[in-house]
Amino acid sequence: MSTTDSIALTTRRTFTRTTSVSDTHSIGRPWTGRSAGGRLNTAQSRPGTGRPQTAASSKREASYVLAILEGRGMGKEVGIAALDRDTGRVNLIQLSDVPTYVKTLHQMHLHYPSLILVPDTFLSLSDASLLSGGKRPNTTSVLVQSILEEFDSAPVEPVMRKYWSDNAGLEFVNHLCVEDDERAATLVALSNKYYALSAACALFKHAEAKLNLRFSASSLRIRYVQVEGTMMIDPETARNLELVSNVMSRRSSHSLFGILDHSYTAMAARLLRTTLLAPVTVQSAIDARLDVVDELVQTEERFHEVKDALKAFNKIDFDKLISSLASSEARETSSAKTASSRVSQMLNLRDVVKNIPMLAKALQGSRSQLLQVIREMIMDERLERIEQLVGESLNDNAMAQKGGLGAVNARVYAVKANYNRLLDVARETYKENVGDIFALSNALSQEHDLRLMLVWQDNGFVFTLKKNDLEESGMKELPKGFVNVVGKKGKWVFSSVELKKRNARMKDALDETLILSDKIIADLVAEIIVDFGALYKASEAVALLDMLWGFAHVSIVRPEFTGTLAIKSGRHPILEGVQAAGTLVPNDVYCSEASSFQIVDGLAGKSTYLRQIALLAVMAMSGSFVPAEYASFRIHDALLTRLSNDDDMEKSLSTFANEMASSAMILGIATEHSLILIDEVGRGTSPREGVGISHAIAEHLIKLKSYVFFATHFNELVTTLSRQPSVVNLHLSVHRSRQTNTNFGMAFQYKIVDGAPDELTHYGLDLARLADLPEDVLIEARRVSEKLTEIEERKKEESKFNKVAVRRKAMLRLKHQLTQVLDHSNLPDEELVDYLARMQKEFARVLQKTL
Repeated sequence: MSTTDSIALTTRRTFTRTTSVSDTHSIGRPWTGRSAGGRLNTAQSRPGTGRPQTAASSKREASYVLAILEGRGMGKEVGIAALDRDTGRVNLIQLSDVPTYVKTLHQMHLHYPSLILVPDTFLSLSDASLLSGGKRPNTTSVLVQSILEEFDSAPVEPVMRKYWSDNAGLEFVNHLCVEDDERAATLVALSNKYYALSAACALFKHAEAKLNLRFSASSLRIRYVQVEGTMMIDPETARNLELVSNVMSRRSSHSLFGILDHSYTAMAARLLRTTLLAPVTVQSAIDARLDVVDELVQTEERFHEVKDALKAFNKIDFDKLISSLASSEARETSSAKTASSRVSQMLNLRDVVKNIPMLAKALQGSRSQLLQVIREMIMDERLERIEQLVGESLNDNAMAQKGGLGAVNARVYAVKANYNRLLDVARETYKENVGDIFALSNALSQEHDLRLMLVWQDNGFVFTLKKNDLEESGMKELPKGFVNVVGKKGKWVFSSVELKKRNARMKDALDETLILSDKIIADLVAEIIVDFGALYKASEAVALLDMLWGFAHVSIVRPEFTGTLAIKSGRHPILEGVQAAGTLVPNDVYCSEASSFQIVDGLAGKSTYLRQIALLAVMAMSGSFVPAEYASFRIHDALLTRLSNDDDMEKSLSTFANEMASSAMILGIATEHSLILIDEVGRGTSPREGVGISHAIAEHLIKLKSYVFFATHFNELVTTLSRQPSVVNLHLSVHRSRQTNTNFGMAFQYKIVDGAPDELTHYGLDLARLADLPEDVLIEARRVSEKLTEIEERKKEESKFNKVAVRRKAMLRLKHQLTQVLDHSNLPDEELVDYLARMQKEFARVLQKTL
């Protein structure tokens, strides 16, 4: 398997290509398109669609600058260029969207924007009004309105139309893309992507002119993202399912991301977020991930070796480190502050390349193919060359630290001695100045008989003294001569005139030392920048391994992919981490071509059941094990849901309008390979209209043959839809009991049960009995209820049409069972014969009853 194929097994297949053109003309000023109240400032307000306000975002989501361009034709072709300012990664995307732009918004949530760039023509503004702050447009494009509704906190900035050039974009890609194995594939993939390249041109021009971001040649990881290889999850679904953050509190870890995130690196956390919002749809890629998790679970020694190796990279962000070095190398001047930063970055890079061999050793002898590929990626000979270059220049004992005098000394002594005579002299001067400061501290301590301590603070030293020590010395206040006295948590912090003078001399020597070190580091960066492709590749490999190790940390049972959705004793993964052990009721799920449309009825627990199905499917397609006794799934191209019944105040949508907008989105995107979850559609209007709309939506989805779980309180749908061969009725059971505190009540067990909920019609009677209504009233109510139910059931049994429906269902079920046996059965011959005989007997019984 090639390196390119390996990453296709993990994130979605990505490609690259680049060039650079500088143009510092004015690009435009930010525009939000909103009035003071936060609404769109447009004459014609766009009707609401089936999109959410926001999908939940992760605490580790990246800060992308997005450039977005839409074609003028009817095809809704959209190009997106996304630059992560922190990590220097650039993703280019081109896709064909639907009128609600749900696919574009999905990609924007995967690359969560801190700034959005659009052509100025999309805002109907002239260049003059752009630059002079003219009044806002009366009209704007539907795409921009959709973006403003979805990302109300991200500024939208217009960029002049002349800067959206595919040719210039291709030049940028050629110039900036790293030299690695995927560069050629990226250039080929982008060759005819006009909109993505045009967006790239606008993005890089804006970065140069407005963001003051310049990158060295061959320093950015630029990839073309293939949209087809992932499951589409619309933003509202991501929010309602709590895929990456909790609906009630963004700080809460009660989300699927919070349950699965056990990563040591920021790259792995970002990869996990992207994976949960866009799970993989290539079965070979999913199986490769599951093989890794399986091996880590089964081989305890490897599990702990990988863990120990990953700990060495704790809190190091490879991508951010590489990007910082690349952008700093492009600077023409250097200050003491930037010099200090670059020296720290080089120390971190040294730690990274030194610890990578330990990770490679932990993977030695791996059985799974993906672990072998990861090991090959981090054993790149270019990494050894980088380690050698860094080792020739930097001291091995200079450790990167975050703050304090230790961090300063690490930067001062980062470069080896005798490498530069001027640097050695500057360091000796710095050392003498620091010694003078400590001598001053000792002298003042003896003079005043106080235990003075020196602390590094704000690029200089200050004195500290415990308040208790001052009291024990018999003094009520500090001696004269000390200045800038501040009390902090049981101690005094202060300075003196002489200390300030010696600090100034020490600071001059320190700045000279750092600037001289920075010149050496800059030359070193210029040498290793040609091998940055190996660093980016290693970053991808470590991120993937880190994420999969986290999956192994929470593993339960390995899922299979057989084309049938079959889960035994599945549990809601988020609730399992919240509720007390043993209180969560497990549930079974079975959905196939013969039972693709499932009506779920019951008074409580339907939404939890639906969410459980979706979350387990997302986990399985992400490459994680799932909480169940057994789990089999089908590969789905989209996860579409209608789960929320709230009004949308910001879009002025009632509950019913919101339902219809979401339903329209589902019907417009759904295919036979989609997984669809609908909870109580039609409740926002009259019962008669609600039944009609629900029935029409259900019939459309039945014809598509999508896997659909349709929760409803409309009992009429059981009658109108049950004749369809692929329709199955389910309900959630209820346990009735008299509660001592309320006199009556029902305990909802949330246990899914096959069949239509006949007993649901008697819930009211049971509650009435528990409420101690008169006995004669209860007897009469039950008599009438049961009589009506009996008449209805007799009509169903005598109906010729109903018998035909039963036969069709039996035939469809038989066909599916035989197909499953042919494709997936591992039963011994004798057991297989018995199983086929039971199928034959059951089918014959149905035919005898209905013919």
